[in-house]
Amino acid sequence: AGETIRADVTDGRPGIPLRLALTVLDAAACTPIPGATVEIWHADAGGVYSGFGSGASSRTFLRGVQVAGADGKVEFQTIYPGWYAGRATHIHLKVLVSGTTHTSQLFFPEAVNNAAYAVAPYSGHAGSRTLNTQDGIFAGGGTSTIVAVTGSTTGYTAAINLGVKK
Repeated sequence: AGETIRADVTDGRPGIPLRLALTVLDAAACTPIPGATVEIWHADAGGVYSGFGSGASSRTFLRGVQVAGADGKVEFQTIYPGWYAGRATHIHLKVLVSGTTHTSQLFFPEAVNNAAYAVAPYSGHAGSRTLNTQDGIFAGGGTSTIVAVTGSTTGYTAAINLGVKK
């Protein structure tokens, strides 16, 4: 509640530009769901969330909401997500359709994580990163929510179709 409807959620946070392209589909009919509300949020390059810990003073960075068009598509301009101890690289996601909220997380291929985290500002994040295969939430079905990523460490596009019950 209260999240801002906007496509650009960076709020000036440093990191590799990421275009996140999501398509909301009726899981049964495999057809677009216009008007679906999609909310995302994720950690910055240092593993900080807005509204929590050292990010408590800001409730906006790397958070936002979009409403799907007739084609079921939404797009966010953000940065490649950072990591924090105990969790694999991910973006939190909620999709609201016909009064029902569907909650999930999007995961990233490890080869892309390795490339992204080798460059600044990510490379300055100390500690041990949790891999997808070590993450308890990923183990519960995360392979179906790995985004398809194109691009390089100068900018990525991540895309996925989100099948939800209408």
